[in-house]
Amino acid sequence: MIVEVKNLVRDYGKHRAVNDISFSFESGHIFGFIGPNGAGKTTTIKVMATLDIPTSGDVYYDGMSVLEMPEKVRPVIGYMPDALPEHNDIKVWEYLDFFARSYGLKGATRANTLEQVMNFTNTEILRDKTLKALSKGMKQRVSLARALVHDPEVLILDEPAAGLDPRARKELRDLLKILAANGKAILISSHILSELQDICTGTVIIEKGHILGAGTLDEVKSQTKPSDEITILVRFLEGENEQLLKKLLENSYVNNASIANNRQILVDINGDDLESHLLLQSLVSDKTLKVVEFQKQNVGLEELFMNVTKGEVQ
Repeated sequence: MIVEVKNLVRDYGKHRAVNDISFSFESGHIFGFIGPNGAGKTTTIKVMATLDIPTSGDVYYDGMSVLEMPEKVRPVIGYMPDALPEHNDIKVWEYLDFFARSYGLKGATRANTLEQVMNFTNTEILRDKTLKALSKGMKQRVSLARALVHDPEVLILDEPAAGLDPRARKELRDLLKILAANGKAILISSHILSELQDICTGTVIIEKGHILGAGTLDEVKSQTKPSDEITILVRFLEGENEQLLKKLLENSYVNNASIANNRQILVDINGDDLESHLLLQSLVSDKTLKVVEFQKQNVGLEELFMNVTKGEVQ
């Protein structure tokens, strides 16, 4: 399954919430959809889930348009909103059963599917509780179960980790990894970048309705940082920072060096392994310096986000 967002625009009166954005992801991948509040994430997600109509542009699922074939698109999408509706008088199993029926599941197939989904999402123990009686974390589990009840090829999740405790977040990450390994295409909107870091194979970064970077993590890194530039973390004994900083900046292939805290310096090098080796060699050969750690830094989602966004809101 290939999901393609093409030249998507969504206006609300004179306000343009989404401004001509395009990106794609496919089966087996988990993409993090990240951006500041008001960036256009939820608007985009609602269009992708056929819950809103774009001003222009389209979204395609293996070539099926959300505008032209919404009835064919909906069965392939599992949408998890950022909040589960509260109903006073409906139990968890009744809620999930309603959606299973809506997707055409019948008889023993429906019963078996509900049992499997509830076991997978660990909601079996909640089956006889009413939705209103659930905690935020429990509601998130039920919402995920609802999104999975018809075994969709694509999952679109809006802030799925919101309100979850650390154990529940880990369980959610593990579930999503299993789902991606089983061939589902997953898009997750979240503000908790540390949660996405461990599971995402790609990202879409949006700000003020514009795409600032999209693709696999390596592709986005190359868009935001020259391919011949790497970052080194140097850790040293306390009190050596100024002397070490001066030594680093004397190297012709060191573009920049900055003190990360009182015992670490981040160094941007114009080069690769050879230049890294030469830099390490020069530091070790200087007997006046007390370097205790030297390693390449992998750019994570948080660093990518901070590199390309300006903190602007619409």
